[in-house]
Amino acid sequence: MIIKTTSTDYGYFEPSISALGTQYCDRYKSAQPFPHIVLPDFLDEDILDLCLREFPATPASSAAGYMRRQENLKFEFKPETLSPPLRSLFYSFNSIAFVGFIENVTGIKGLIPDPYFAGAGFHEVSQGGHLDIHADFNFHAALGLERRINVLIYLNKDWREEYGGCFEIWDQKMKRCRERIVPAFNTCVMFNTSSTSFHGNPAKVNHPDGKPRRAIALYYYTATWDGTRRAHSTQFKVRPESADGFDLRIRLSEVVEDVMPPVAMRAVRKLARVVRADRSTAA
Repeated sequence: MIIKTTSTDYGYFEPSISALGTQYCDRYKSAQPFPHIVLPDFLDEDILDLCLREFPATPASSAAGYMRRQENLKFEFKPETLSPPLRSLFYSFNSIAFVGFIENVTGIKGLIPDPYFAGAGFHEVSQGGHLDIHADFNFHAALGLERRINVLIYLNKDWREEYGGCFEIWDQKMKRCRERIVPAFNTCVMFNTSSTSFHGNPAKVNHPDGKPRRAIALYYYTATWDGTRRAHSTQFKVRPESADGFDLRIRLSEVVEDVMPPVAMRAVRKLARVVRADRSTAA
């Protein structure tokens, strides 16, 4: 294992783990088409076994997950909804020890963990589900921070490539898949998050026993955002010669933002917030 965990009474990670990251930095920075690394045998397996034992049941209602052409049968579980030991694990992922490890792997200093775990936590893709290739949202509105690093830790025992759900990394021009990673138990994938770091798991989950694909998802930020940048939500991409769906809703919103003056856009957003609030009150 790369990182040894300790008693939950005192947090899961010793401060000394930070230094372990330096041995992976050169490999991380030189990876193509964007900085990333795959680390097998990442944590104590006992900790991940606990994650599996106490992983929440899939909601009975499909309305609780993502159900659209670009991301289907995908569910997220926030750390605050989990058991005390698992909440402690996620709080430890935000500790200086673990953040220091990520800084030393990536070479990016001043990383900031997200106490809100926006979009993070436990992820599950059920049988038949998938997540198309995309670039992630780049701005944390509540904190005013730039998203920089994704960390994924997989929880799938005895998973094979033919079971679908493999993590794919694509080049910036979306011409070809540069790397395909089986989401095997205790494998960590860490990578730079940018508007051109295209990734996803587009092949539908197809486990012979109907098991879902499960993972821990963690995101880290820096205080490097400025007014010259343009915030965007998840940007889905279409693979060549595939049946992937073009995300027309996102593209239309981008076109509107390009052609409308900033003052008008602020007025539209304010009106949308008022309408949402009125609907919520009426309900």
